[in-house]
Amino acid sequence: MDYTDIRYEVADRIATITIDREKRLNAFRGRTVEELLHAFRAAWADDDVGAVIFTGAGNKAFCVGGDQKEFVETGSYGLSQNGRWEIEDLHVAIRSIPKPVIAAVNGFAIGGGNVLAAVCDVAIAAEHARFGQVGPRVGSFDAGWGTHLTRLIGERRAREMWFFCRQYTATEVERWGLVNKVVPGDSLMAEATAWARETVALSPTALKFLKCAFNLETGGLGAQALFADAGLQLYLESPECQEGRVAFAEKRAPDFAARRKG
Repeated sequence: MDYTDIRYEVADRIATITIDREKRLNAFRGRTVEELLHAFRAAWADDDVGAVIFTGAGNKAFCVGGDQKEFVETGSYGLSQNGRWEIEDLHVAIRSIPKPVIAAVNGFAIGGGNVLAAVCDVAIAAEHARFGQVGPRVGSFDAGWGTHLTRLIGERRAREMWFFCRQYTATEVERWGLVNKVVPGDSLMAEATAWARETVALSPTALKFLKCAFNLETGGLGAQALFADAGLQLYLESPECQEGRVAFAEKRAPDFAARRKG
């Protein structure tokens, strides 16, 4: 596959997957998701890959979720070549690849970007990174893997993150358990690589079974994610959702109450 939105590199048994849309703060569109899915499957199939580092281009953002500008401009995030929106497939691929996935969070991890970091096995964050959910502010939500945050930071914090759309520092979310370690920004990739080198020296079969065992507890969340995605597709057609998109584009506060049905 010819990548336009991401970079995929393999060295020393470590695959590095980078969202390469720095000018859009590494926000994803349909093409981006398709390429990420392809890259994770490539790393899965490559016996010479023992671990994956997942990051974003530049030093400002890991990923800020769906590309809202693209949605306003075109009416959607765009689909993959097979005509599908594959974000849930990507979440499942990150969770299911039988190799450790290390999120190297190099800046803003907001909305769907926060969820992408959360579904990785471990996360290392730059000191300047910031985390949070924004969906209810811009007319979106992830009631599937987005609720996986509960397992990482507890129900109170997860509800706070979703219900108030605040942003949190790397140090704050490290205390909560959302990231494993916080390092200076210029040390982030070196630290992530050091972690990856540690794990590729271990038994790949043992790691495979351990990851499968950890994932057993969240097995039911996959079905919930599919249900949540179906609900989101209906919501995207609603006046309430459109108000969030238009308000974002016009840089004003949305008036959701005026757009509600019933």
